[in-house]
Amino acid sequence: MTVKAILAQKGYDVLTLGPNEKLAEAIRILAEHRVGALVVTNSEGKIVGIISERDIVRVTAKHGAAALDMPVRDTMTPKVKICNENHTVNEIMEIMTAGRFRHLPVEKDGRLHGIISIGDVVKRRIEDVEREAEEIRAYIATA
Repeated sequence: MTVKAILAQKGYDVLTLGPNEKLAEAIRILAEHRVGALVVTNSEGKIVGIISERDIVRVTAKHGAAALDMPVRDTMTPKVKICNENHTVNEIMEIMTAGRFRHLPVEKDGRLHGIISIGDVVKRRIEDVEREAEEIRAYIATA
């Protein structure tokens, strides 16, 4: 199973914001849409960072309420791990586990194309295991 198949099922929509937006705006978007991360893009749609709930907790612990007025560029993770549509679910799991993060932007032709979350990966793996179990049951029943 590939990232392309997951995106075909879940869709390609990604919540983004610019690096000059205030942290308060990032928090508002995260809360409103009930998501855990936003991809930070420039005006050409290129990925320049990612900001997650963890990033917000860290900067708030350090700066307190003043963090709300900080620009996203000062709080985001600038070195973003990315994947492409050809990555497999197993490869995505390895990348997320090694990096200890739950969101992985998908890039195509140098631009943001989608996002995969750990929830997407788990859902797909469960579907695969259930399908395989049903195929084994059917095989045993016909033997």
